[in-house]
Amino acid sequence: MATKKETALANTSKAIKKLDGISDIRRFFHTNDTPIYFISATNFNLLGADEWVKGFKFICYIECFDGQHPNVFSPDEIPHDEFQSIEDINNYLLEHKQVVDYIQSRAKGKDKGKALFLMFDEKTEKLAKKIGLDVAFPSAKLRNELDNKVVTNRVAEKAGVPCVPNILTKISSYQMLEKKAGHLGHDWVIQTPYGDSGHTTFFIKNEEDYNKYSDEIEVEKEVKVMKRINCRGSAIEACVTKHGTIVAPLMTELVGFKELTPYKGGWCGNEIFADAFTKPLREKARKYTQLFGDQLRKEGYKGYFELDFLIDTDNNNMYLGELNPRITGASSITNHAVFALSDAPLFLFHILEFLDVDYDLNVKQLNRRWARPENIDSWGQLVIKYTKESIEQVTHAPKSGIYAMDTNGVISFNRMDTHRRAVEGENEAFFLRIMREGEYVYEGADLGILVMRGRMMTDNFNLTEKSKKWIAAIQAQFESVAPQNIPLVQEQVAEIGGFKMM
Repeated sequence: MATKKETALANTSKAIKKLDGISDIRRFFHTNDTPIYFISATNFNLLGADEWVKGFKFICYIECFDGQHPNVFSPDEIPHDEFQSIEDINNYLLEHKQVVDYIQSRAKGKDKGKALFLMFDEKTEKLAKKIGLDVAFPSAKLRNELDNKVVTNRVAEKAGVPCVPNILTKISSYQMLEKKAGHLGHDWVIQTPYGDSGHTTFFIKNEEDYNKYSDEIEVEKEVKVMKRINCRGSAIEACVTKHGTIVAPLMTELVGFKELTPYKGGWCGNEIFADAFTKPLREKARKYTQLFGDQLRKEGYKGYFELDFLIDTDNNNMYLGELNPRITGASSITNHAVFALSDAPLFLFHILEFLDVDYDLNVKQLNRRWARPENIDSWGQLVIKYTKESIEQVTHAPKSGIYAMDTNGVISFNRMDTHRRAVEGENEAFFLRIMREGEYVYEGADLGILVMRGRMMTDNFNLTEKSKKWIAAIQAQFESVAPQNIPLVQEQVAEIGGFKMM
């Protein structure tokens, strides 16, 4: 039986283990001894995470920094089947002997560490378990279910978050569409349950439009048919924790700009700028995100997620667009803004939920702080894709790092750095290269991400002249030629399918 002194010591030990607020949480991660990995095609989504978490490493298929990043491990390429998705890339990495050896070399006894992914499937989970890694996310099965746009709509209904007027139904013909969705008007947006918005969102005004996409629509058991509204996009990231839903500020979303993407509904960037939205819209977005996050917790989900909101420009109504139950392409912006640097980036709270540590946190107080305009600095990112219909082989690709633009709009490589915080002025930008020399560019292929201080769009939500100059200047840094065996290359590109790397 324990003495009073032993009991007191035990209670003291327990008290020390419990983290009390932001300061303790920051210190905990700076002294962390659990290996934590972000495993993905690139390290774009969690750039800078290694500066917050001791022992954080990136394991990537694409080495964006040419071996200059101190915490990126990229194994030698070995023969593999053509990748059809990011999940395929991650599964390839987890089966790669150099990756397995690297993880084993950093293991703390039996504890091989935690793994974070942008995308993963049940095979990924099995491969991670096989080498002793614990996936720090809800199960692939749950994520996949929630990622279904039809299911997302139903979760929103339960949460009390409004969606664009819609129906969820099976569509087998244009005549059936008219009959079932005529009350929504005759200008529709149809979304299939899964996929990138650039590929699986269809704008239909007539039978001719419908026939272009009929095969993709009719194969689904259920699709989402929405009334088409005049809208602009926005995005917001959040994290479901045991203490409530933490909500980051609302960001604008860049969609469909022809300079950046060949896809009419394709995401191509974000900017964070407090005055981009009125205070009532920002408050409404926070409220809806908290409601949705609280409902996700009831559905069994915890951790990082992102919501796209559509703002009707005719009446300022706000509607849920879609859910991404994961780290996203906007995460790099969220986790480097002033509010995150002042307290702690959002991804730290995600990791906390998957570590064996108790903590206290005043989520309401944190959300109030993060909502203040003075805690929101102005940044933006442009996701640059290859927009031509041709297929070419890259003979020269620009380095990742800091570029400077002169008064004539000409850019030059200034210095090597690993993320956007090194950008000192509005004449500089950080570029993360995705497309490498020797690879094939095709319509929709990712070239890289450009990150800048200041606005990306005008008050009318068009690209600024500054943005257009930078896009053209970066594109000019890539050199390419027509491949020798065009039919073979076309076949390879068709197999890849143009999936997103981020």
